[in-house]
Amino acid sequence: MLDHLGFTVSDFARSRAFYAQALAPLGIAVVMEVDPAQTGGSSHAGFGDHGKPYFWIGDGGTAHGGVHVAFLAGSRATVDAFHHAALAAGGRDNGAPGLRPHYHPNYYGAFILDPDGNNVEAVCHQPE
Repeated sequence: MLDHLGFTVSDFARSRAFYAQALAPLGIAVVMEVDPAQTGGSSHAGFGDHGKPYFWIGDGGTAHGGVHVAFLAGSRATVDAFHHAALAAGGRDNGAPGLRPHYHPNYYGAFILDPDGNNVEAVCHQPE
């Protein structure tokens, strides 16, 4: 079981704004920010819910892209809302909302590339 994950972004303010908008339909928001003075000058934002950050972005390193992260959605409509919000936030489409039956019959997902080229997914495993 994972507790949290994080990666470096090339433009902290842009990525923070992107994720705040893209993850809002999933009920995920910034729940913690670390003061750059405490980290040697780098900024960090922790996204999560119920006060628990489990998805972190930060600057101060080299962003490499190529990360894939999938967030669980409670319904197919929420997957659709994520995709719409992420596109509106400046993400690039990397797979429209739809069934991916090669994973399993009820796998409904959508994929977006974030500003650094990371593949961000929302997925629902429930039948329609």
